[in-house]
Amino acid sequence: MTDAPISDRLKRAPLFAGLPAESLAFLAAHARVRRLQDNEVVFHTGERANHFYLVTSGHVSVEVAAIEGPSLPLQELGPDTVLGWSWLIPPHRWSFQARATAPSEVIEFDGAAVLAECESNPKFGYALLKRFSTLMSERLQYARQRMVEEWRPEGFA
Repeated sequence: MTDAPISDRLKRAPLFAGLPAESLAFLAAHARVRRLQDNEVVFHTGERANHFYLVTSGHVSVEVAAIEGPSLPLQELGPDTVLGWSWLIPPHRWSFQARATAPSEVIEFDGAAVLAECESNPKFGYALLKRFSTLMSERLQYARQRMVEEWRPEGFA
């Protein structure tokens, strides 16, 4: 875990690479550091989504609730990866669950403030939407593949 300014940490994250300095400054101004305990749930499926996160240390697992039994881990996220896009898309409810799998630190962004800036500053909004669209596509592919691996019916090729 580091004490570097949030703006410096954002520059290292691939999702934010190439954003103008004023965009990074805006994001940093609407963020705070949050420390997570091992096994701490960051958010639950169905809860209101008004934040997104940059993992800065440790690991966070993205999970889907099973019909019965324990949640199914879909993807393990490590440092410099971004968690969460539900803050961006109505109805602003989490589609998955996230849990720290080790003591971790994340930067928590105020999704409502960022969304308001996206609406009032189309250049910023478009740049962020392109980045999050790529992230969504990757995560949904991981989720699909993991669920097929785990829940493949007998005889399914």
